[in-house]
Amino acid sequence: MRSLLALAAVLGLLAAACGSSPAELSEPGRKAGVNIAVADVPLSEVVFDTFDGGSITLEEASESRIESLLDAIPPIDEPRYEPGATSTDMAADDLVVGFVGRDGSAWAYPHRILNLHEIVNDDIAGVPVLVTYCPLCRSGVVFDRRIDDLRHDGVLTFGNTSALYENDLVLVDRQTNSYWWQLAGRSIVGDLSGAELPVLPSVTTSWEQWLVDHPQTQVLAHDQGFGRDYQRDSFTNYADRVDAKNVPFPIGPGAFDDERLSPSTRVIGFEATVDGTSVPHAVAVLINEPIEIVVDADPVLVVRLDGNGGGEVLERTIGDDGAVSEVAYPSRSAFWFAYVALHEGTRVELVGP
Repeated sequence: MRSLLALAAVLGLLAAACGSSPAELSEPGRKAGVNIAVADVPLSEVVFDTFDGGSITLEEASESRIESLLDAIPPIDEPRYEPGATSTDMAADDLVVGFVGRDGSAWAYPHRILNLHEIVNDDIAGVPVLVTYCPLCRSGVVFDRRIDDLRHDGVLTFGNTSALYENDLVLVDRQTNSYWWQLAGRSIVGDLSGAELPVLPSVTTSWEQWLVDHPQTQVLAHDQGFGRDYQRDSFTNYADRVDAKNVPFPIGPGAFDDERLSPSTRVIGFEATVDGTSVPHAVAVLINEPIEIVVDADPVLVVRLDGNGGGEVLERTIGDDGAVSEVAYPSRSAFWFAYVALHEGTRVELVGP
């Protein structure tokens, strides 16, 4: 008995010397529940914003620090909506991430609200949907929260790590504590490393345009129960900082190398086979006038730009009777530098007029 008590005392002293209590210690290979022994990226490149002007890497961070930063930017798990036609909180030029459910219902997620939450977990028309937005990359992507992976069976829900990878939001799923790179929709650390979320069709556009196209839309209400001021936009002049190649968190060395566009140019990116040659993605530039770009792809894709800072990608087919059919095609909207970082080592094709 005395030997056991002595051992306990030694362990307690060691824990105190390390600045952690025994309750904070995780099982081998895990830190704050995250399996850091399995990762597709260096842990030193996953960087936590400490919200005091500093940062700390996943490699360096203690369990208690990781846990204290979890959901410091709170996700919306029970979104409140209101009819867009009667909303009084939206300005015509406010940007939104727009999504259409498989039942035809339309939903709008204002950037001003997503700036302060970044993540919305929802179920729309029977589909578990994840709406994501990173203001540091101006990247809006909608995903299906189900993955085709033998390591997990069921629906994932997501929180916010307060970490960044490639200057982009890192999410954490609450089922396996795996970390996910937002723009890629891919797990980069943890048990599900390498798994990918299915990308769903979405649109980033102005509120005015979205309301014209979808007059019955629902929109996230400004009262989400968090007491936040959504009218204030802290990222108004952020694009100038991006064009100066001055972003707050580390990115790969090649992100600013492709100078065909300025770093803050907003683009729509999508997977396609272009001109008979397989390429990971083609990119259409968002321009300030309405235009339709037909992409020589398999299948034929149409990028329809609305002239209000947004656009959508459609898959076009022509039936035997000559009838034209178009369905929404999965895409991502982001700053050019972030999209280049996503495809580091692979040339991004530019498609446009």
